[in-house]
Amino acid sequence: MNNLTKADLPVPAPRSSRPEILAEEIIERLTYRIGKDAKVAKPHDWLTATILVIRDRVIDKWMESTRRVYETGAKRVYYLSLEFLIGRLMRDAVSNLGLMEEITNALSSLGVDIRVIAGLEPDAALGNGGLGRLAACFMESMATVDVPAYGYGIRYVHGLFRQQMADGWQVELPETWLAHGNPWEFERQESSYEIGFGGGVETVGGHDDQPRYVWKPAERVIATAFDTPVVGWRAKRVNTLRLWSAQPIDPILLDAFNAGDHIGALRESNKAESLTRVLYPADATPAGQELRLRQEFFFSSASLQDILRRHLQQYDDLTNLADKVAIQLNDTHPAVSVTEMMRLLVDVHGFEFDKAWDITRNTFGYTNHTLLPEALESWPVPLFERLLPRHMQIIYAINAKILVEARKARNFSDTEIRSISLIDENGDRRVRMGNLAFVGSHSINGVSALHTDLMKVTVFADLHKLYPDRINNKTNGITPRRWLMQCNPGLTSLVRETIGDAFLDDAEQLKPLDQFARDSAFQQKFAAVKRANKVQLSNLVASRMGIKLDPNAMFDIQIKRIHEYKRQLLNIIETVALYDQIRSHPELDWQPRVKLFAGKAAPSYHNAKLIIKLINDVARVINNDPSVRGLLKVVFVPNYNVSLAEVMVPAADLSEQISTAGMEASGTGNMKFGLNGALTIGTLDGANVEMRDNVGEDNIIIFGLKADEVANLRGDGHDPRAVIERSRELAQALSAIASGVFSPDDRNRYTALIEGIYSHDWFMVAADFDAYASAQREVDILWANPSEWYAKTINNTARMGWFSSDRTIRQYAKEIWRAG
Repeated sequence: MNNLTKADLPVPAPRSSRPEILAEEIIERLTYRIGKDAKVAKPHDWLTATILVIRDRVIDKWMESTRRVYETGAKRVYYLSLEFLIGRLMRDAVSNLGLMEEITNALSSLGVDIRVIAGLEPDAALGNGGLGRLAACFMESMATVDVPAYGYGIRYVHGLFRQQMADGWQVELPETWLAHGNPWEFERQESSYEIGFGGGVETVGGHDDQPRYVWKPAERVIATAFDTPVVGWRAKRVNTLRLWSAQPIDPILLDAFNAGDHIGALRESNKAESLTRVLYPADATPAGQELRLRQEFFFSSASLQDILRRHLQQYDDLTNLADKVAIQLNDTHPAVSVTEMMRLLVDVHGFEFDKAWDITRNTFGYTNHTLLPEALESWPVPLFERLLPRHMQIIYAINAKILVEARKARNFSDTEIRSISLIDENGDRRVRMGNLAFVGSHSINGVSALHTDLMKVTVFADLHKLYPDRINNKTNGITPRRWLMQCNPGLTSLVRETIGDAFLDDAEQLKPLDQFARDSAFQQKFAAVKRANKVQLSNLVASRMGIKLDPNAMFDIQIKRIHEYKRQLLNIIETVALYDQIRSHPELDWQPRVKLFAGKAAPSYHNAKLIIKLINDVARVINNDPSVRGLLKVVFVPNYNVSLAEVMVPAADLSEQISTAGMEASGTGNMKFGLNGALTIGTLDGANVEMRDNVGEDNIIIFGLKADEVANLRGDGHDPRAVIERSRELAQALSAIASGVFSPDDRNRYTALIEGIYSHDWFMVAADFDAYASAQREVDILWANPSEWYAKTINNTARMGWFSSDRTIRQYAKEIWRAG
């Protein structure tokens, strides 16, 4: 019927970037795609119409990028992550297309303020914190440095919860980011795959044949793809974020419905939809654990089926898979992919087990993000076997292969064998997903130099002994497009005016800014930009919370997931001690300071939620005490997300990176703050070590125990009570909190929390307190000397370019993926 060849197909003409043409197109989309007259259109209508116009230009680049991969046969990278904290996309796309001025002028001609409508775009609720934001930065950088890539994840309907405060307590509410649709995404019904659960395994084949195993799942759901284009800087490449949505095979059991069982008739539909409804369902119950494992297998299986289908469509053969495909596991959440790849290769495509293992191992890479053994996922063997019976068989087969190799070739001891086994035999038998990801990958990377070194001697010590060439380091990075150019346009303009535009394409070209660090005129301009950003944050806090902030005060900010090892508790205890000192010594020259916190606590993490309540209780007392004379204010800003970070990061004077040494894998908030001209106070943990090396010891405030000192102190026996008794400020602060000074409605609210510091102090809050308090007084002295302060913060901005995610991705591409 249609005899046109691909060569005959018309190629669309390049779309105009003239503001008047863009304005015409926005009106056209408003009229014919949204059905609104410009006279009655609401801001949300203008937002959607503008996105559709931008999206058309993205699609042109997207299709060009896709065609190029097929024509060149380039290796594709597939990034599997349970989180992608992408934030708002409109400004990101417009900026990377180089159309910010044109779109702004087009909207202005129509009487629309781009800042107003951009602020209406919901944050995609696809992540929790650093892990998901890193994945988002990596996706943008892969497009920027021209690495053909797909990101694979789950299209959560609600994602992580929306955080509200009720009398200072965290309350979790559904995040309804998809309530009004998502104009960036494209549903791909043709890219749908069946995903199975449960059932049993049958053996096919006689005595003379090699037995073949066939999994017969008892349940099946459909995974359907939704694609979002990811634009690189200057639109060099547009890659794809493919998210999976779950749908039932039979949406409604009609017989049950007609029989009057209206709820039961929708049982299968509700069960399928629960897979993609919420990020990180609470796993404190067996049902929660099962749902989490179902989610992980659901997106892993759909992604691998899609990867193999695309590869076979181009090459007709899977033997060259590792030459044309690189799959990166972002933490242990997609580790079940190792067994699913083996099942697909052996059971579906007929490969011998050993050949399939070679292909699998050479295709996968694994990024580890934690040194906490409890954070390396593991699943009860009965649950895993019931839900994924064939995969359990494959795990036993892989385990036998690894343990035999370790015993015979390396003469491993029984203790070492137990350590590397995929099955944890201590107590209830569990499948170790970290070990599975390790043995199933040719590359295992840490995310900072310290973290990588510690991996080799802690959580993966014996696996490293077995495979000494696999562990390598790839220090994390952040995209400077979002975390400087977009979130801090004032500083970007100042830097361009001062040293030119080279840094826009290579963040390491910020280094010439160093020569202006002590230039008084430049310092004044730098300080003016910082103050404007602080005014913006002050306005946000005033509008959301009714709290007035003084932008002339030091903005001391800690924003990250609430966890005991990140030590928001250390920060707020020192704040209480400072409060006591200000009241006790009013004659001293105290520097005005605003302590700002933001972050979410996991719903089942009692102590983390209690720390949020403590921060709010302390804030209520301090903010209403006239004796502090405006010298100290405490604010917990609810519902931390990417958009809030984009306001808070540029406004920070002091960046709190105070995790217990040896427990933070890397951190990326530290990089964002430093790039935007904040001074870091922190421990030698994660990427803080490399930050110190890059910005210089004089331009960062380091305090506290080092990782080896923490380990030694824990091993030798730490006596926190004796430490507390030697520190008057700490003892008084702990006593005030424990006795109910900040919780008069419940004087015992914090008794157990404080007793944990006295009894074991696992996170070294007491051990590091005096060093932390002393470092904060050093910060006060610096703040009192503006020229010295701004010299250091300008040095931070100038020397943070190495922490660009472009550098990180180039290292992954060259040293792990061999792509691009």
